[in-house]
Amino acid sequence: MLKHWPPLSSLRGFEAAARLGSFHKAAEELHLTQSAISQQIRSLEAYLEQPLFFRSGRSVSLTDAGHDLLSTTQAMLQQLAVGIRRLGQYQKPNQLVLNTTPAFARHWLLPRLGEFRRQYPQVDLWIFTTDEVPDMASQTIDLAVRDDISAQAECSFKVLHADRLYPACHPSVRALPCEQRTTLHGEREMDWSHWAVEAGIDVGQQDQGLNFSDPGLLLDAAAAGLGIALVSELLSRQARASGLLQPLVEQTIRGPNWALLTHRDSEHDPMARSFTTWLHDNLPAVGTLTAT
Repeated sequence: MLKHWPPLSSLRGFEAAARLGSFHKAAEELHLTQSAISQQIRSLEAYLEQPLFFRSGRSVSLTDAGHDLLSTTQAMLQQLAVGIRRLGQYQKPNQLVLNTTPAFARHWLLPRLGEFRRQYPQVDLWIFTTDEVPDMASQTIDLAVRDDISAQAECSFKVLHADRLYPACHPSVRALPCEQRTTLHGEREMDWSHWAVEAGIDVGQQDQGLNFSDPGLLLDAAAAGLGIALVSELLSRQARASGLLQPLVEQTIRGPNWALLTHRDSEHDPMARSFTTWLHDNLPAVGTLTAT
């Protein structure tokens, strides 16, 4: 890598002159003098130790090196312009950054976003999904709603909903004999070992089958008719209401707790309060704990 990069101003002057085919036009576009453009390009050529333009009186044309550098410079300036413009999203006055799991976002939040938007159109919600638990102290996150999160420093912690799990499948799979049903396996609470210990009911689950690390994908697979799965009551409501899932038995077992983590700096923010109010209206509160 080069130890020192040429000044950005010289690259802008070169790009304008190369694109317009004129030092004079480049100067007008950049609100500089023609001599300033000429000096920038001379400095760039000296730095690169090769000419970038053929000069013949007042007309200029690119050398092969100049053509090569033009494509690189235009791509770089375009990417830089996009990146700088994108920074504006961090200055939106009503922005609210919510972290959650992909499963919660897809199966619970997304079907209800229209309702939230109608109630709180002023909230500019940014949904940031991750498989990993975020570090609220080092990341720009106002709220986190997850089933794998615990209290963190400088955040308030509140359990929103105690989930329940039950075995379910697509109606077409339910009609099959037990031995013909593929078993879909999940991780953590969605592992069938929890069902065997807590419910003790054999619904035809087998040790082999298809395995999923994402509970949302596990739910999708069950709703698509790939087999039987242990699914979340909370996340499966939409699929069940649509007739894509049917329970194998009425028994349920304890599932994960869905919790809300609010950064201390966002606790009194009107946008965060609006979203929190909406959550409380849609999920029954269970308990509150604050970490300091």
